[in-house]
Amino acid sequence: MDIFDLIGPVMVGPSSSHTAGAVRIGLVTRKLLGEDVKDAKIELHGSFAATAVGHGTDRALIAGLLGMQTDDERIPESFDHARDAGLSFCFSNCNLRDAHPNSVRLTVKGINGAQTCVVAASVGGGRISVRELSGMPLQFAAEYPTIIIQNDDQPGSVADVSRVLAEENINIGTFQVNRSVRGGDAIMVIECDAPIEPHIVEHIRTLSCIRKAVCINPD
Repeated sequence: MDIFDLIGPVMVGPSSSHTAGAVRIGLVTRKLLGEDVKDAKIELHGSFAATAVGHGTDRALIAGLLGMQTDDERIPESFDHARDAGLSFCFSNCNLRDAHPNSVRLTVKGINGAQTCVVAASVGGGRISVRELSGMPLQFAAEYPTIIIQNDDQPGSVADVSRVLAEENINIGTFQVNRSVRGGDAIMVIECDAPIEPHIVEHIRTLSCIRKAVCINPD
Protein backbone atom coordinates (compact mmCIF):
# COMPACT_ATOMS: atom_id res chain seq x y z
CA MET A 1 0.00 0.00 0.00
CA ASP A 2 1.32 3.46 -0.89
CA ILE A 3 0.38 6.94 0.30
CA PHE A 4 -2.12 7.29 -2.59
CA ASP A 5 -4.12 4.37 -1.15
CA LEU A 6 -4.38 6.19 2.17
CA ILE A 7 -5.28 9.75 1.17
CA GLY A 8 -6.66 9.37 -2.34
CA PRO A 9 -6.22 11.80 -5.24
CA VAL A 10 -6.18 15.57 -5.22
CA MET A 11 -9.70 16.32 -6.38
CA VAL A 12 -12.79 18.49 -6.41
CA GLY A 13 -15.84 16.59 -5.21
CA PRO A 14 -17.20 14.51 -2.33
CA SER A 15 -16.02 11.04 -3.34
CA SER A 16 -12.84 9.63 -4.86
CA SER A 17 -14.80 6.74 -6.40
CA HIS A 18 -17.86 8.59 -7.60
CA THR A 19 -16.26 11.92 -8.50
CA ALA A 20 -12.50 11.69 -9.08
CA GLY A 21 -12.78 8.26 -10.70
CA ALA A 22 -15.61 9.51 -12.89
CA VAL A 23 -13.51 12.47 -14.07
CA ARG A 24 -10.71 10.09 -15.03
CA ILE A 25 -13.11 7.82 -16.93
CA GLY A 26 -14.36 10.78 -18.93
CA LEU A 27 -10.84 11.99 -19.59
CA VAL A 28 -9.62 8.57 -20.76
CA THR A 29 -12.68 8.24 -23.01
CA ARG A 30 -11.82 11.60 -24.60
CA LYS A 31 -8.26 10.41 -25.21
CA LEU A 32 -9.46 7.14 -26.71
CA LEU A 33 -11.73 9.09 -29.06
CA GLY A 34 -8.75 11.19 -30.12
CA GLU A 35 -10.56 14.50 -30.56
CA ASP A 36 -12.93 16.92 -28.83
CA VAL A 37 -16.26 15.34 -27.92
CA LYS A 38 -19.36 16.62 -29.69
CA ASP A 39 -22.01 14.21 -28.43
CA ALA A 40 -22.11 11.78 -25.50
CA LYS A 41 -24.61 9.13 -24.47
CA ILE A 42 -23.81 8.12 -20.89
CA GLU A 43 -25.35 5.01 -19.31
CA LEU A 44 -24.84 4.55 -15.57
CA HIS A 45 -24.76 1.16 -13.83
CA GLY A 46 -25.17 0.11 -10.20
CA SER A 47 -24.21 2.62 -7.53
CA PHE A 48 -23.16 5.08 -10.22
CA ALA A 49 -26.81 5.12 -11.30
CA ALA A 50 -28.12 5.31 -7.74
CA THR A 51 -25.98 8.22 -6.53
CA ALA A 52 -24.93 10.05 -9.70
CA VAL A 53 -26.49 13.40 -8.83
CA GLY A 54 -25.70 13.40 -5.10
CA HIS A 55 -22.02 12.51 -5.57
CA GLY A 56 -21.54 14.63 -8.68
CA THR A 57 -20.78 11.63 -10.88
CA ASP A 58 -22.74 13.10 -13.76
CA ARG A 59 -20.88 16.41 -13.69
CA ALA A 60 -17.57 14.64 -13.15
CA LEU A 61 -17.99 12.49 -16.26
CA ILE A 62 -18.79 15.53 -18.37
CA ALA A 63 -15.81 17.38 -16.88
CA GLY A 64 -13.53 14.55 -17.95
CA LEU A 65 -14.99 14.51 -21.45
CA LEU A 66 -14.14 18.22 -21.62
CA GLY A 67 -10.53 17.47 -20.70
CA MET A 68 -10.64 18.62 -17.07
CA GLN A 69 -8.44 17.02 -14.39
CA THR A 70 -9.66 15.76 -11.01
CA ASP A 71 -8.62 18.97 -9.22
CA ASP A 72 -10.25 21.37 -11.68
CA GLU A 73 -12.43 23.89 -9.82
CA ARG A 74 -14.79 24.08 -12.81
CA ILE A 75 -16.10 20.53 -12.28
CA PRO A 76 -19.31 21.59 -10.43
CA GLU A 77 -20.21 23.81 -13.41
CA SER A 78 -19.20 21.30 -16.10
CA PHE A 79 -22.69 21.20 -17.62
CA ASP A 80 -22.48 24.92 -18.34
CA HIS A 81 -18.99 24.54 -19.80
CA ALA A 82 -20.23 21.67 -21.96
CA ARG A 83 -22.97 23.81 -23.45
CA ASP A 84 -20.49 26.61 -24.11
CA ALA A 85 -18.22 24.09 -25.86
CA GLY A 86 -21.04 22.66 -27.99
CA LEU A 87 -21.00 19.28 -26.24
CA SER A 88 -24.46 17.70 -26.12
CA PHE A 89 -25.07 14.85 -23.69
CA CYS A 90 -27.73 12.66 -22.17
CA PHE A 91 -27.82 10.30 -19.19
CA SER A 92 -29.70 7.07 -18.58
CA ASN A 93 -29.40 3.99 -16.38
CA CYS A 94 -28.46 0.52 -17.57
CA ASN A 95 -27.56 -2.95 -16.31
CA LEU A 96 -24.13 -4.12 -17.42
CA ARG A 97 -23.54 -7.84 -17.10
CA ASP A 98 -20.93 -8.86 -14.50
CA ALA A 99 -19.87 -5.23 -14.08
CA HIS A 100 -18.34 -3.45 -11.10
CA PRO A 101 -20.99 -1.42 -9.19
CA ASN A 102 -19.34 1.88 -10.18
CA SER A 103 -19.52 1.30 -13.93
CA VAL A 104 -20.55 3.39 -16.90
CA ARG A 105 -20.87 2.99 -20.66
CA LEU A 106 -20.02 6.08 -22.71
CA THR A 107 -20.90 6.24 -26.41
CA VAL A 108 -19.25 9.33 -27.82
CA LYS A 109 -18.83 11.14 -31.12
CA GLY A 110 -16.14 13.68 -31.94
CA ILE A 111 -16.15 17.00 -33.74
CA ASN A 112 -14.41 15.43 -36.74
CA GLY A 113 -16.60 12.33 -36.95
CA ALA A 114 -14.70 9.84 -34.77
CA GLN A 115 -16.83 7.49 -32.68
CA THR A 116 -16.13 5.10 -29.85
CA CYS A 117 -17.84 3.27 -27.00
CA VAL A 118 -16.11 2.73 -23.66
CA VAL A 119 -17.15 0.68 -20.64
CA ALA A 120 -15.17 1.54 -17.52
CA ALA A 121 -15.37 1.30 -13.75
CA SER A 122 -14.20 3.44 -10.85
CA VAL A 123 -12.61 0.92 -8.51
CA GLY A 124 -11.72 3.10 -5.52
CA GLY A 125 -9.33 5.85 -4.51
CA GLY A 126 -9.73 7.60 -7.85
CA ARG A 127 -8.47 4.55 -9.73
CA ILE A 128 -10.28 3.26 -12.80
CA SER A 129 -10.41 0.15 -14.96
CA VAL A 130 -11.34 0.32 -18.64
CA ARG A 131 -13.11 -2.95 -19.46
CA GLU A 132 -14.36 -2.60 -23.03
CA LEU A 133 -13.62 -0.53 -26.13
CA SER A 134 -15.99 -0.53 -29.12
CA GLY A 135 -17.37 -3.90 -28.06
CA MET A 136 -13.95 -5.51 -27.56
CA PRO A 137 -13.05 -6.76 -24.04
CA LEU A 138 -9.81 -5.41 -22.58
CA GLN A 139 -8.48 -4.15 -19.28
CA PHE A 140 -6.18 -1.30 -18.36
CA ALA A 141 -6.02 1.30 -15.61
CA ALA A 142 -4.35 4.25 -17.40
CA GLU A 143 -1.78 4.39 -14.59
CA TYR A 144 1.15 3.68 -16.92
CA PRO A 145 1.98 4.95 -20.40
CA THR A 146 -0.43 2.89 -22.49
CA ILE A 147 -0.86 2.45 -26.24
CA ILE A 148 -4.23 1.19 -27.48
CA ILE A 149 -4.21 -0.10 -31.05
CA GLN A 150 -7.17 -1.23 -33.13
CA ASN A 151 -6.05 -3.33 -36.09
CA ASP A 152 -6.87 -6.06 -38.56
CA ASP A 153 -6.04 -9.52 -37.23
CA GLN A 154 -3.23 -10.40 -39.61
CA PRO A 155 0.17 -12.10 -39.17
CA GLY A 156 3.04 -9.78 -38.31
CA SER A 157 1.07 -6.91 -36.77
CA VAL A 158 2.19 -7.64 -33.21
CA ALA A 159 5.80 -8.06 -34.35
CA ASP A 160 5.69 -4.78 -36.29
CA VAL A 161 4.43 -2.81 -33.29
CA SER A 162 6.96 -4.46 -30.96
CA ARG A 163 9.76 -3.60 -33.36
CA VAL A 164 8.80 0.09 -33.42
CA LEU A 165 8.87 0.23 -29.62
CA ALA A 166 12.20 -1.61 -29.48
CA GLU A 167 13.73 0.83 -31.97
CA GLU A 168 12.61 3.69 -29.71
CA ASN A 169 14.10 1.94 -26.65
CA ILE A 170 10.64 1.60 -25.05
CA ASN A 171 10.34 -1.38 -22.71
CA ILE A 172 6.98 -3.19 -22.67
CA GLY A 173 5.51 -3.91 -19.25
CA THR A 174 2.38 -5.77 -20.33
CA PHE A 175 0.99 -6.66 -23.75
CA GLN A 176 -2.65 -7.71 -24.22
CA VAL A 177 -4.09 -8.95 -27.52
CA ASN A 178 -7.71 -9.75 -28.28
CA ARG A 179 -9.79 -10.27 -31.41
CA SER A 180 -13.42 -10.69 -32.43
CA VAL A 181 -12.86 -13.60 -34.82
CA ARG A 182 -9.86 -15.00 -36.64
CA GLY A 183 -8.89 -12.52 -39.35
CA GLY A 184 -11.36 -9.92 -38.05
CA ASP A 185 -11.09 -6.93 -35.73
CA ALA A 186 -8.31 -7.02 -33.16
CA ILE A 187 -7.00 -4.84 -30.39
CA MET A 188 -3.65 -4.45 -28.61
CA VAL A 189 -3.16 -2.82 -25.22
CA ILE A 190 0.48 -2.14 -24.41
CA GLU A 191 1.61 -0.73 -21.06
CA CYS A 192 5.12 0.69 -21.21
CA ASP A 193 7.81 1.76 -18.77
CA ALA A 194 8.41 5.18 -20.32
CA PRO A 195 6.19 7.98 -21.70
CA ILE A 196 5.15 7.52 -25.32
CA GLU A 197 6.11 10.46 -27.53
CA PRO A 198 3.66 11.52 -30.28
CA HIS A 199 6.05 10.56 -33.10
CA ILE A 200 6.04 6.95 -31.87
CA VAL A 201 2.26 6.76 -32.15
CA GLU A 202 2.44 8.37 -35.60
CA HIS A 203 4.94 5.71 -36.68
CA ILE A 204 2.68 2.92 -35.45
CA ARG A 205 -0.26 4.42 -37.37
CA THR A 206 1.69 4.01 -40.62
CA LEU A 207 2.08 0.26 -40.17
CA SER A 208 0.10 -2.16 -42.29
CA CYS A 209 -3.21 -3.34 -40.79
CA ILE A 210 -3.35 -0.56 -38.17
CA ARG A 211 -6.72 1.16 -38.08
CA LYS A 212 -6.25 3.41 -35.07
CA ALA A 213 -3.61 4.00 -32.40
CA VAL A 214 -3.88 6.29 -29.39
CA CYS A 215 -1.61 6.85 -26.42
CA ILE A 216 -2.51 7.61 -22.81
CA ASN A 217 0.35 9.01 -20.76
CA PRO A 218 -0.56 9.49 -17.08
CA ASP A 219 -1.00 13.17 -16.23
